[in-house]
Amino acid sequence: MTVIIAKNCGFCFGVRQATETLERIASEASKVGGAVYTYGDVIHNKQYSEKMRAAGVITIGRDDILRIIDEARSGRNVTILVRAHGITKEETENLLSAEKNTPNFSVVDCTCPIVKRAQAIAQSETNEDTVFILIGAAEHPEVRGIVSYARSKSFVFSSSGELLQFLSSDDASFLENKTIIIAGQTTLTSSEWEKSKEIIANLYTNVKFFDTICTVTDKRQREAEEIAAKADAMLIIGGANSSNTRKLYEICASRCPLSFHIETKDDIPSDLLKNINVNTVGITAGTSTPDSIIEEVARKMTERKQMNETFEELLNKSFKTLNPGDIVIGVVTSVTANEVHLDLGVKSTGIITQEQFSDDPSVKLTDVVKVGDEIKAYVIKVSDVDGIAMLSKRRVDADANWACIVDAEKEGTILEGTVTEAVKGGVVMNVNSVRVFVPAALTGVPKDGDLSSLVGTKQRVKIKEANKRGKRAYGSIRDALRAERKARENEFWNSLEVGKKFTGAIKSITPYGVFVDLGTGIDGMVHMSELTWHRIHHPSEVVSVGNMLDVHVIDFDRERRRISLSCKTEENNPWTIFKNKYSVGDVVNVKIVSFTLFGAFAEVVPGQDGLIHISEISDKRISMPSEVLKIGQNVDAKIIDINDEKKNISLSIRALLDTELPITDEDDSQTGGLVYSSDSPEDSVT
Repeated sequence: MTVIIAKNCGFCFGVRQATETLERIASEASKVGGAVYTYGDVIHNKQYSEKMRAAGVITIGRDDILRIIDEARSGRNVTILVRAHGITKEETENLLSAEKNTPNFSVVDCTCPIVKRAQAIAQSETNEDTVFILIGAAEHPEVRGIVSYARSKSFVFSSSGELLQFLSSDDASFLENKTIIIAGQTTLTSSEWEKSKEIIANLYTNVKFFDTICTVTDKRQREAEEIAAKADAMLIIGGANSSNTRKLYEICASRCPLSFHIETKDDIPSDLLKNINVNTVGITAGTSTPDSIIEEVARKMTERKQMNETFEELLNKSFKTLNPGDIVIGVVTSVTANEVHLDLGVKSTGIITQEQFSDDPSVKLTDVVKVGDEIKAYVIKVSDVDGIAMLSKRRVDADANWACIVDAEKEGTILEGTVTEAVKGGVVMNVNSVRVFVPAALTGVPKDGDLSSLVGTKQRVKIKEANKRGKRAYGSIRDALRAERKARENEFWNSLEVGKKFTGAIKSITPYGVFVDLGTGIDGMVHMSELTWHRIHHPSEVVSVGNMLDVHVIDFDRERRRISLSCKTEENNPWTIFKNKYSVGDVVNVKIVSFTLFGAFAEVVPGQDGLIHISEISDKRISMPSEVLKIGQNVDAKIIDINDEKKNISLSIRALLDTELPITDEDDSQTGGLVYSSDSPEDSVT
């Protein structure tokens, strides 16, 4: 037979704290004849209560207080220990009042820290404008105690189903005008809590949820369910009146029908060991079950088989302790504006305050942390009394950030940070929450320049040295700028190709062209002939310094770092524009731009001229074009011919006139056999 003992079983830290405190006080009292009482059973375990009764500890209730006060007044030292489940607010106040006013009377509060937190929420979060709802067993001492702290109307529901039934009734109509504060008994199952949250969230928006379930209990329940799923039989050890043990039994029974709720080894069914169909038995226990009882059950189930691990070893794992300086990983169980609670898998709850979470005081915990997140943290201190471990995420982050600085030095990685202050000889930067000094000569600021101008700015920095012993580092902004500029240049040249397009500003103008900034600190040149399709004598005729140009690469030399650019494209080619717009026979409005002996040149589209032969200017014979036309004059003309090879356009004004004259050989002779082109205005006369 295989026996599986849950790692998370037996006393939780709250119960262990209460029992150890009680045993210590009882031992001390027995030496001096003092009396020790517990306000209710310190824990819900009959065997433990009988053991402590034999040691002289007496369980009392509310009706016994006056008698015990009289006992203290008679001169006997009396100690009352408040049980782990807690008591009501009124009972607490009465005890503290008696302690204050009665000699020899002392109160020791052993209420579980998780229960105390639930009580504090009930008191601080409620008022006349709220309603307090608690999911749990109404008659349980813990529940009665928590509800007593609420300063508003309160309701207790044993299950999500009972909650739904109430919310669906007319009795719940008043909730629409109230803020609903909802929490759960610390031993409530996580599944029941989630169902309750979902139900109320679907009906109301004015709700504040507080997850008060004990993480140890939740983890215990999850592990029990996992073991029950693969076991043939389950033994759940705990007091008959233990709420959390009953819940463990219900969980196990849902996965393993052969589950038994027992208090001691004597309750193990006699035929269980003889059942040939039972090969695997799982054992778990409630939070009020002493280790000795669990061990007795385990021994009885393993009388004939040596366990792979002794019970003590398993128990020690369950009760693993934490020490300051340990690095732990925990799962977030709850988040508030001021702190994060973690399940560390041990008997202590981890808490990270906002101050210990981040160096940034403006960070909002509820924005950056979610329930279920895993967080690595440094243990600052551990309180076994409170069952709380104070942690620091900031400390772990600082170590990780320093490692990043060290790696950056080794690998030459460029990091980014913020300049926080200007100091003598340089500036200080915050890089990944690490202080990095940058000497003045390495800031990039000119000699005798104002270093304070860098304060508050984000800068890239190259780590020059990281001193591990003192965790001090210094870096260079200048080297980072140089390295990144060189990297950008290399990337630019490696990706450069003919035809690649850029948009850049004109940095300077020369008689032969302009230099354009291509956006990487690298310039390219546009020759004057590549600036425009028009004929110009100087680049300043069409552009100015600072103008933005759309350019493309027509040639480049990587070794000499030279790039030739052009603004001219087929889309802005005047001939292309003309061809897309006009055809032979079209009538266009043109502008006379120059005269020649054989005709007049007229602009058809910007950058493209056409020739009106002298014989096509008028229906009368003329000697010079200027007899009829003027420079700058706009006239209508008909396109009579287009020469695609020479890119020439022939125009006619006469073709639009009513009277036509025959063309003679004499007319043709006036051109002198010249071939005309719109690109030869030098040959024209005005």
